[in-house]
Amino acid sequence: MIKEDLSFDEKRKRLMEILKERSYREGDFTLTSGKKSPYYIDCKTTTLLPEGAYLTGMLFLEMLMNKGQKVEAVGGMTLGADPLVTSVSVLSFLKGFPLPALIIRKKPKGHGTSAWIEGTDNVPPGSKVALLEDVVTTGGTLLTSAKRLQDAGYLVTRVLCLVDREEGGKEALEASGFHLESIITRKELSEL
Repeated sequence: MIKEDLSFDEKRKRLMEILKERSYREGDFTLTSGKKSPYYIDCKTTTLLPEGAYLTGMLFLEMLMNKGQKVEAVGGMTLGADPLVTSVSVLSFLKGFPLPALIIRKKPKGHGTSAWIEGTDNVPPGSKVALLEDVVTTGGTLLTSAKRLQDAGYLVTRVLCLVDREEGGKEALEASGFHLESIITRKELSEL
């Protein structure tokens, strides 16, 4: 059982240990961006664990509440962001300042409303949204997610990731007007 009084740095250190053990792999991989890589970081193997979900959610929540512009909701692209936005939303409720979650589809819903975004009934247009992602390489997924949220009338005011691979994503996001905040960098993870 985890102690609730851990500092941000203690939570971050423990999360890095879990990520290194469960999510970091070396070999030959093709990434979502199409790039080849000698390593792969599958954050879902960490964020779908109870401890990993708790630590990730708490770290994101502390980042959102303790610095930077306040937000009214969290959102992210399915599937990598699903456990992220869910853990942040649940923990925010437990802490007394609930942040509803938005999940952005890769393709519009094939029936019913044909929606790109789930959760819009809980978050009115014009709301300030923090966009969350598990791993950032080129920033392409975040840029697509931001556009879909903006097209739906939301204001993307914060962009956060669990792991920044440090392969140009941060710079691509900044070129589009977004500042990427990361919990962990690939360099930190590989040096652990």
